[in-house]
Amino acid sequence: MPRTAGTLRRARRTRERDIVAATRALFDERGLQDAPIEDIARAVGINKALIYRHFASKEDLYVATVTLYLDELAERLRGVDPDLDHVGRLRDGWGRYADFCLEYPAFLDCALSLMRRPASDLRERVPDGIWLRLGAAMSACIGPLAAILAAGAADGVLDVDDPDFVANRLYAQTLGTMHLARVGAGVLGAAEGLPGTFAIDARRVRDACVADALAAVGVR
Repeated sequence: MPRTAGTLRRARRTRERDIVAATRALFDERGLQDAPIEDIARAVGINKALIYRHFASKEDLYVATVTLYLDELAERLRGVDPDLDHVGRLRDGWGRYADFCLEYPAFLDCALSLMRRPASDLRERVPDGIWLRLGAAMSACIGPLAAILAAGAADGVLDVDDPDFVANRLYAQTLGTMHLARVGAGVLGAAEGLPGTFAIDARRVRDACVADALAAVGVR
């Protein structure tokens, strides 16, 4: 029997979800730079050309994959205990965010990659549907953190004049700092003309991100 338009749409959405899931799996296994379209197609069991029927470019697919990461991060942030005080909620929320970055280094690659260009440029490059899903996913992550800051500011506990700006700034700052955990090494000042390195513990970076978030709003 001929398939209805609704059946075709559902099949298309299922195929898109399979492609994005396969892309994320390869990102988690290899990292952003080592997941070519050919391998993604092979993981889904389709021809590479079919991927471009669903996603006009590799960038569209990567943005859709970032959205999948953000959806999971938002779910974790919803687990912050509402009965904690403002400082406790902020510490718990930022700890969950930093832990997610530790668990999924490829998320760092994807999220930082999105920040390579102005939002207006990215907006012109991706379709409306992907752009809206990305915006909703980011809002679901940053919104709860901004709400914690706003509630603490309203009660005079946290020193925040613009919760939305501060939440976005700390979100971006944490991405950059957590990349130190991915690198695993720092650079020492040159001694006798020879630079040196030292090992950086990932948990130390994680704890520093939480401490930075607290310090940024006046919590010692």
